[in-house]
Amino acid sequence: MKLAGALAGVLLLTAACGGGSSGGTTTSGSAGLKGKTIDFVGYGKDNPWGAYFNGVFVPKLTSQGVKVVDLTTMDPGTAVTNFNQAISNKPDLIVAALLDTSSMVVPVKKAKQAGIPVLIFDGRPDPSVDGDVMQVLSDSEALGTAAAQNLVEGLKAQGKNSGSLIAITGTKSGFAAQDRMKGFDAELAKTPEYKVVDIQDGNWDPTLSSKIATQLFAKYGCSGIQGAYGMADYQALPIVAAAKQAGCPVGGKNGLIVTGSNCFKVGIDAIKAGTLYGTATEDPGTIAEQTADYVTRYFNKQNPPAKELVKEERVTAKNVAQYAEQCSKA
Repeated sequence: MKLAGALAGVLLLTAACGGGSSGGTTTSGSAGLKGKTIDFVGYGKDNPWGAYFNGVFVPKLTSQGVKVVDLTTMDPGTAVTNFNQAISNKPDLIVAALLDTSSMVVPVKKAKQAGIPVLIFDGRPDPSVDGDVMQVLSDSEALGTAAAQNLVEGLKAQGKNSGSLIAITGTKSGFAAQDRMKGFDAELAKTPEYKVVDIQDGNWDPTLSSKIATQLFAKYGCSGIQGAYGMADYQALPIVAAAKQAGCPVGGKNGLIVTGSNCFKVGIDAIKAGTLYGTATEDPGTIAEQTADYVTRYFNKQNPPAKELVKEERVTAKNVAQYAEQCSKA
């Protein structure tokens, strides 16, 4: 699921093996959390990234006496409705992910007017409300940069000095996807011989991504696509499957080069198998731990910084062993 380079944040170095600890300051007491209520307008459990994030984030807070009201969804319109419902509920804190950045501007302003603090995680908010919310953010530009590097490196290793690329993104209306493409495009601009010929909105949905990939291979054929970017591993793997179904070779010395840009166990396994060239970190467990830790520090009045940025790393076959544990939690 991410951050513009101009965003001034505090860079927290998360543990390379993830899972057990967050990048923030660990707090021991939970006295400030007991009896607090959080309305959670996060990603829905039907999304693999969201499901794992929720499974880490919610229990870490409920175990400390926090009541978490589940208002999660993967539908941008429903997210706006749920955020407005959260304001009506008057919780101690609203924690939200932004599927559609622009549509959340008015609800965020309403929350501020109502005196309800808001914590945004994963993708950044609209600049007009940047100072109105707290933030724990993925470094999305770094993720996009890593994806472009993976494709170019993979194609050059095959001896291909040019190539046509496709990209299936997360929800385009959210800054999480937009910032990844910003980093991706900026990195690709260094090697203009590799060109993106088609970009489609996969809405962070593996089923939709599979449908789109099938259509793209039918449109361009095997010879018309040399590289592909699926914005999450669970979007990249459907591209691999669609390519194979279309009779296109994948990986190896002359096959399609495919990359993800946030890691899952299926992605790590595919890198080891040689069908996925690479990915990047941004695993849901690490940012879930850091977001929960941020909430703990906030309620314990430890004055966490307004913005925290999760450090991301590029992953390929060369270093997959280093990140396998961190990236295999979901």
